[in-house]
Amino acid sequence: MAKRVIEDLRNVAIIAHVDHGKTTLVDAMLKQSGAFRTNEQVATRAMDNNDLERERGITILAKNTAIEYEGCRINIVDTPGHADFGGEVERILKMVEGVLLIVDAFDGPMPQTRFVLNKALELKLEVIVVVNKVDREMGRAAEVPDEILDLFISLGADEDQIDFPVIYASGRDGRASESLGDFEADLESMTIFPLLDKIISHVPAPEGDPDGALQLLVSNIESDPYVGRMAVGKVQRGCIRDGQPLAIVRLGEEGRRQGKVAKLYRYEALGKAEIHEASIGEIVCVAGVGDVNIGDTLTALDQPEALPFVHIDEPTISMTFSVNDSPFAGREGDYLTSRHLRERLFRETDRNVSLRVEESPSPDAFIVKGRGEMHLSILVETMRREGYEFQLSRPRVITKLDEAGQRLEPVEELTIEVPEEYVGTVIQKVGQRRGELLDMHPLRDEYTRLIFRIPSRGLIGYRTQFLTDTKGNGIMNSILAGYETWRGEIETRNHSVIVARETGTALTYGLYNAQERGTLFIDAGTEVYEGMIVGSNPKPEEVTVNVCKKKHVTNMRAAGSDEALRLVTPTRLSLEQCMEFVCDDELIEVTPKSIRLRKLILNTDMRAKQRSLTKDRSAS
Repeated sequence: MAKRVIEDLRNVAIIAHVDHGKTTLVDAMLKQSGAFRTNEQVATRAMDNNDLERERGITILAKNTAIEYEGCRINIVDTPGHADFGGEVERILKMVEGVLLIVDAFDGPMPQTRFVLNKALELKLEVIVVVNKVDREMGRAAEVPDEILDLFISLGADEDQIDFPVIYASGRDGRASESLGDFEADLESMTIFPLLDKIISHVPAPEGDPDGALQLLVSNIESDPYVGRMAVGKVQRGCIRDGQPLAIVRLGEEGRRQGKVAKLYRYEALGKAEIHEASIGEIVCVAGVGDVNIGDTLTALDQPEALPFVHIDEPTISMTFSVNDSPFAGREGDYLTSRHLRERLFRETDRNVSLRVEESPSPDAFIVKGRGEMHLSILVETMRREGYEFQLSRPRVITKLDEAGQRLEPVEELTIEVPEEYVGTVIQKVGQRRGELLDMHPLRDEYTRLIFRIPSRGLIGYRTQFLTDTKGNGIMNSILAGYETWRGEIETRNHSVIVARETGTALTYGLYNAQERGTLFIDAGTEVYEGMIVGSNPKPEEVTVNVCKKKHVTNMRAAGSDEALRLVTPTRLSLEQCMEFVCDDELIEVTPKSIRLRKLILNTDMRAKQRSLTKDRSAS
């Protein structure tokens, strides 16, 4: 095999902890490299083109772009920062030779920084460290590189990997420098170009055999309304051409499928340009091979050799998706049946490599496993916007057995930053959820960083309580730390619910009487059904109320009887809050227009009988 180095090409991924400025930095690289016209109006965080990404301010899906700089083409992949979307990071790293590790100058290395860096080191990728947001107030740009060095050492990096270059940058202002002193002294004339120069000088150029038989590993799947399903990957060997017949194979599987390149594209800025051929090292989109999945290899017909695909970490959380059987089923959704639900969920696994979908004993229910609550909530929100209507169970952690038959559960490293006045409350609440305090040290501005080791199930339902306990001033992040022996039962909800007794429309009089029993989730005029959860009750016993009750009309008038009844503004629960709130005997009803909470057994009398039977069994 005659290897050749492609000197005018670089492939690099941007990895970091959530909200450390990856996408904003890509914006600066695109703008200053001339990817846009001078008068072109471009939105901030241009790579986050998904509605949910813009609403939540996070990157969910890995995305490709490319720029031209100093005669070199640089393919850039922007990856998610949240741990729940780690699968996106893992598979994308197979397409690049180097990474930009972005670290916030104030936060320093965070849990997800460790995760993404470890993946890059395992693949022996060249790392350029970018200390971002150096202009941030109370920043620690001079100290952060030493903390990153400690992280490299703790991950077992070799001598070559430890010798990493450092760039100081402000992605928001589009400035970068190899020297922190230069950055502070010469703000006006600075550009992002020092970072681009470092990419060209430090990231290896791709190399391979351009004359060999084609091998292209599919690392992503995209969809286009005109050309349909497209495979995205890097040409590892040979050359791919427009109109070329292909074999589609997967490592460890027998047999092959055939396809043909209908159209071939490569990335340019925020779009794609059609090309007729691409050689080793180039990241391309291939249209026409519809029956292809992530992890497949596109090869020459006469030499179908599969490439190994990266190991994707296993899911840790599961939920049951089932057909909506509430009294309001079918009112708001377009896709209602088990066939619709099954097709949509299994189609998601083609692209979402961290997701697992399994059949359940019931033909109307499916077990969906993901990397965390956010991973699953994004899927749920996407489906409801597409017109699907279904029900969700409470999230449950996925356990496994070790060789000795002991039950193991996923455990996470939880990092919390809170003002000093809330430290005691946080330690107490996390301790109640079987969390173990590993480290505590002060930060600037009277904040304290706490690091815990806690079972994943202890985090279910905690985020909302955490924000309440810290009055919205706390920050929490977690990442899977492994599996440990089951730590015993955890009481995650010490209150019960207010449940509607009748079907109808909630009225002010009925709600006024109900609000004395707890916190309401609905207001007057809301349609309810028997068994629907309409509020939260601070006591451990379920409360059943008639929120449709009208005021009894008489011909007697009393002083003040006509005064308007005042209702407290109801609490609106988001999808994630509903997922955290529900218990084992409750469900979330999801439709394109509504999210409702309900009891698994809707009939009030039947629920009472079930509770009685449960008490009798536990007593015996």
